Amino acid sequence: MKIIKLVPVYIMLALGFSITAFAQNNNAAKPAKKGFAVLELFTSEGCSSCPPADELMGKIQEEYKANDVYVLSYHVDYWDNQGWKDVFASPDYTKRQYQYGEWLGVQPIYTPQLIINGKAQYIGSQAADIRAALKKAFVTPTAISLSLNGVKAKNSVVINYTTNSTSKNARLHIAVVQKSAKSNVKRGENSGRVLSHYQIVRHLHTTTIGKGGKGSVTVQVASAFNTIDYEIVGFIQDIATGSILGVTTAGF
Repeated sequence: MKIIKLVPVYIMLALGFSITAFAQNNNAAKPAKKGFAVLELFTSEGCSSCPPADELMGKIQEEYKANDVYVLSYHVDYWDNQGWKDVFASPDYTKRQYQYGEWLGVQPIYTPQLIINGKAQYIGSQAADIRAALKKAFVTPTAISLSLNGVKAKNSVVINYTTNSTSKNARLHIAVVQKSAKSNVKRGENSGRVLSHYQIVRHLHTTTIGKGGKGSVTVQVASAFNTIDYEIVGFIQDIATGSILGVTTAGF
């Protein structure tokens, strides 16, 4: 005769409770992606107020290694007629600063101006205010993912990207960044000073995001480009509001 063993009801109830509790714990344990901070500094070698901001960016880059901090220093060109031409300056970066002026309703533009995550602006040398803003940014989770993989060619880099961003207003920016440099300024407001620069944007490429959140872009780089002294920073920005939605660096 076939014997059927019955499991006591209290055991079944206990097992059911354990499974339910485990499922609840699993759901609760899924952490949101941690926050990040993209710091865009608008600076110039012709501006006597800018060196403290440049130095602060170097300190922040070092201090916040354990956090997702991305410093981008744009050298604007509207100081170039004041006696010293900044070798890193570009009218494209001046245009980007004016765009932030429209997004944030800040006029006139000035140096050193710092924009954090495309949402708020600060005087670039005000360390206390900037560190407070960073603390807030780190606890603001993000749902946007972005991964970049770079392949170096002779005078270019091919960047393959993947993202879950689906907004029609989203644009992918690829920044070619020189990690550090020094300049001996001989004229202008900083005449006679040796200035230190950090995370200098040498080229900024903007593209729409491909179908399915995948694609590749080719970015021109200088012959001196290497993965020790330079890096590629990619970030997704909402062109309607200026808000930065996601960011990462490229692996090679």
